[in-house]
Amino acid sequence: MLRNWNIMQFSVNKIHLEKCPVCGSVHLQSFLSCTDCYATGETFEVLQCADCGFKMTQDVPVEAEIGRYYESPDYISHTNTKKGVMNTVYHWVRKYQLHKKAKLVERACGKRSGRMLDIGTGTGYFVNTMYQRGWDVEAVEKSAQARAFAFDNFGLNVLDDTKLNDFEDQSFNLITMWHVMEHIEHLDDLWETLKRELMDGGKLVVAVPNCASADAQRYKSFWAAYDVPRHLWHFTPSTMQAMANKHGFTICERHPMPFDGFYVSMLSEKYMGRNFTFIRGMFTGFLAWCSALAHKDKSSSMIYILRKKE
Repeated sequence: MLRNWNIMQFSVNKIHLEKCPVCGSVHLQSFLSCTDCYATGETFEVLQCADCGFKMTQDVPVEAEIGRYYESPDYISHTNTKKGVMNTVYHWVRKYQLHKKAKLVERACGKRSGRMLDIGTGTGYFVNTMYQRGWDVEAVEKSAQARAFAFDNFGLNVLDDTKLNDFEDQSFNLITMWHVMEHIEHLDDLWETLKRELMDGGKLVVAVPNCASADAQRYKSFWAAYDVPRHLWHFTPSTMQAMANKHGFTICERHPMPFDGFYVSMLSEKYMGRNFTFIRGMFTGFLAWCSALAHKDKSSSMIYILRKKE
């Protein structure tokens, strides 16, 4: 069972969706209700488009107010804490994955150097890795705390995310977004910015959770990667392809992120209030990994390599 919450209602300004951002349909149906197990105990409804299947969180706080839902030293992507087993596992896996990600994007680009932009760079680990490999890097990040960490630890001058639209047309050979797109309020505007700032022949790399994954199907409303209300959008390979087509991109490659299944499963077990969350999560993560080996589109998270259409 979930712990008892002293439920806090932070915001009165919410985003009420009346049509699907992917296909424009107004046929939105209730899919499930999820609890914000991370911060507030509030319940949010996840909708599904009856026409294209895209899933989205209804009535999330507007961008100007949602920052308070991230305010915790436990929000791992914006902190360096290693307290607890899950945080330790997260940081160990991140260290392993950094160079693997770098090799993947370089192979996809066909380049080992160039000009790149990382959006939602967090504390700067990936951008620093690419800088060390010889890339001319730019990065934007909403969190002032994360930007300060990147500067203090790596000497990176990470820009506030309000500067994203300030770059000139066709500025970058490579644009990366690691678990960021699901947070963005103005989704269509973002895609148009990506298309404008990416060079012809350049590559866009987007990593997002996959709500068609084996672990999502197992945990349902307790699946940690729904992460309401911080995650507004919930992608699958088919809905990512539809969104890419809408904005003049095509998916060149898809890659699973099998390690995500372990961490997400451990966190999901915790949200369910079960004992032995590490052991249970590792077991479910292993099953999810096996499922992804057989069918990569069942991976807990996916990496998409995209290019602009000619």
